[in-house]
Amino acid sequence: MLSEVAKQKIDRELAKYPADQRQSAVMSALAIVQDERGWLSTESMDEVAQYIGMPPVAVYEVATFYNMYNLKPMGAHKITVCTNLPCALSGGVDAAEYLKQKLGVDWKQLTADGKFTVVEGECMGACGDAPVMTVNNKRMCSLMSKQKIDALVEELSGVTSK
Repeated sequence: MLSEVAKQKIDRELAKYPADQRQSAVMSALAIVQDERGWLSTESMDEVAQYIGMPPVAVYEVATFYNMYNLKPMGAHKITVCTNLPCALSGGVDAAEYLKQKLGVDWKQLTADGKFTVVEGECMGACGDAPVMTVNNKRMCSLMSKQKIDALVEELSGVTSK
């Protein structure tokens, strides 16, 4: 069941669109539920569909198309590494391999302590700052050298968030 806080936030998003365009708030609604629960289960997506008045399949289509939505439990810190061509040519692949080795995981795997998941991402619109990573879809980290990756992991290891 959607929490009252989630409903209030979704209502604010719905208010931005005409009544016959409620589906336009689906991305925001999914992000709100994910922020609250950490990931989007089928049941969560069904709740969003019912609340907005959309067919569940339409909500699934959105959630499965964009990689910012977690369709399974992730670590407390989801680090997305851009491996699109400009980032790849500027060290993105090497940064990803270093991060995965450091954490002892492969793509989409959860670290043993439950703190980290590393995922591959598409263009983040910051090619000039490559290699680029995001943390939990909210914080962008640029020019990620081994030293910066070490500092990021150390910082996040002492912090628990969704």
